[in-house]
Amino acid sequence: MAGTRKLGKTTDQRLAMLKTLTTDFLLNEQIVTTEARAKEVKAIVDSIIALAVKEKDNYEEVDCKVVKAKLDSKGKKVTEKVTSKNGKEYLRVVKEETTEKRQKDMPSRLNARRKIMKKVNKVPNVDLMNKLFNEIAPKYSDRVGGYTRILKMENRKGDNADVAVLKLV
Repeated sequence: MAGTRKLGKTTDQRLAMLKTLTTDFLLNEQIVTTEARAKEVKAIVDSIIALAVKEKDNYEEVDCKVVKAKLDSKGKKVTEKVTSKNGKEYLRVVKEETTEKRQKDMPSRLNARRKIMKKVNKVPNVDLMNKLFNEIAPKYSDRVGGYTRILKMENRKGDNADVAVLKLV
């Protein structure tokens, strides 16, 4: 009976490992791991990229009012001296209101984004969704499937495990 590979782990450990491998793959666009793990991650990544390709242009541009701190020529915040009700003086940051164009996801793209976020980990200082929708998906918009490739390598020296490289086509 076909199903998911157990990979010698309990369910929560296996899901956490696959989530981490998927995140690393999307960040680096290539990972080196065992063949069985690569096959499992390949299925997950192909479904994620297919979702991103389907929803990559499903947004609208919206004008938003944004209140930001006013900056001087050196890039520092501009402050002004203000007196409070009880007579104390303090510095207050000067704010300015501007309008910016922002992308607003349509409901199906928002749903796709949430589905993808369930399958990957949060990465500090990196917008993985932005990379997926704006860099990876446009490259594969003309492809129907098969976004990844598994290349077999020599067996690992320590435990003789089958090693493979999973990379984007």
